Amino acid sequence: MERYRFLLSGSGGQGIITMAILLAEAAALYEGLVAVQSQSYGPEARGGATRSDVIIADSEIFFPKVNQPNVLVALTDESAAKYLPLIRPGGMCLYDSDLVHPSARIDARRVGLPLFHAVKEAFNGKTQAFNICVLGALATLTKAVRLESLEKALADRFAPAFHESNKKALHLGAQMAAAAPSAQA
Repeated sequence: MERYRFLLSGSGGQGIITMAILLAEAAALYEGLVAVQSQSYGPEARGGATRSDVIIADSEIFFPKVNQPNVLVALTDESAAKYLPLIRPGGMCLYDSDLVHPSARIDARRVGLPLFHAVKEAFNGKTQAFNICVLGALATLTKAVRLESLEKALADRFAPAFHESNKKALHLGAQMAAAAPSAQA
């Protein structure tokens, strides 16, 4: 049975694909679940539209694309406008409240957090860990995977020099999500 159908969206350079890979790896390698990840992006390396799908289930997955996500991450206004209409009724949309201003009427819970600003502040103006912060918020809101599993996936994928900053960003997102009023819904 499928547990989660994630559609992660934004623009090239925001780490959308890396975030999706980490989520799928954490589920498959450390949670004992079945996960698939697929991606598509525009011809531009940075700034073009980026989308990555992740399905997490406890049984076989027959189709790797997400047509109707129950969880949407939108990190640009363009991606919110394009993908909000696809979200399943009762689903959830996580977005950066400073970067995205969703306008579509949807039957889904919206969680807007100033993640980009928080990362910029916590890392002295540097924003490379933005996607990891978003991933921490996403894991906390959905409970799809444990933070410990994401920490292991991060340690596997990145050089030791980045372990502490990645862990800091992951937990920053988790703390922000846990404190959000809509996180209690």
